[in-house]
This record gives sequence, structure tokens and C-alpha cells, in this order.
Amino acid sequence: MSEKFDYGTGRRKTATARTRLYAGSGGITVNGRSYEDYFPRKTLQMIIRQPLVLAKLADKLDVRVNVCGGGVTGQAEAVRHGISRALLQVDPALRPILKKAGFLTRDARKKERKKYGLRAARARYQYSKR
Repeated sequence: MSEKFDYGTGRRKTATARTRLYAGSGGITVNGRSYEDYFPRKTLQMIIRQPLVLAKLADKLDVRVNVCGGGVTGQAEAVRHGISRALLQVDPALRPILKKAGFLTRDARKKERKKYGLRAARARYQYSKR
């Protein structure tokens, strides 16, 4: 694998993915493991491959990702965000395609904090009138 790479950081909820794209044959490695091993669900594998398939570069680039924090779905979406940002460094002409698909937008939704006096973020304790 060559030493020249393009870098992108992706985030979703509390997950952070640091992504590197190398010239290669289409292998995807997440935390030192194959992405099929790390994300066994087919839907998560599809989410990760979406930007590469859309850009028609799935078999021309190798992807290496370090991801931490969050759950499996948040991590998969963070990886997608990171790959999309790194693809912009490979070819800035891909921006309109990736932007239209919504892969460049950071999904800012996070878990809402629990408030005092309540059971959860918005759920209240049961109220009995009598």
C-alpha cells in the first residue's frame, strides 16, 4: 500500500471516525479488521460503501478507518461521513454528487440530557390525582 493518503474525519452522535483513503483495489479496514467482520449487519456494510459506490471508486481505493465511541450504527454513519469528506480531497468535483446524497452533512442529533425532577429527558413520573 502506498504511503500517500487522503484524510477525512466523520462524526455521528458520540462516534468519531478517522478515515484514510489510499490508491488500491477496494479493501475496507475498520480498526484493523475487515469491515464485514467489524459490522456484521448488511445494512451497516451498505451504509459504509454508499459514498464509494456513488463516486464509482469502490474498486480503486483502499480505505483504512479508526473509529471510536458510540454504538454500531453511529459508528457506521461516522465512517460514511469520514469517507465522504476524504473523497472530496481525492476529487473536489465529487462535491455536488455527495452533497445531494446528504453524505457531507454532519448529523448533529445527539441524545438529549436528563433533566432533574423528570424520569428521563422529557418523560415525567406518573401523576396520580387521587
